[in-house]
Amino acid sequence: MNPIQCKMARAALGLGVRDLAKSAGVAINTVTRFERGEELLPRTLAAIRAALEAAGVEFINGTGVKLRS
Repeated sequence: MNPIQCKMARAALGLGVRDLAKSAGVAINTVTRFERGEELLPRTLAAIRAALEAAGVEFINGTGVKLRS
């Protein structure tokens, strides 16, 4: 997952940064930093991705996202 995919996934789900941070168990600033392009620890990135996937997002080929049907 890259920063753009994270933003697209949040938008598709109608989640704000606060919502995603809470679901992933990370700080709001962590999500914001990632979406600005800063690198995160692998376990932190995995937590954010897992939260988005649990909410119904599928990541496509490193470039896009879609909602599970």
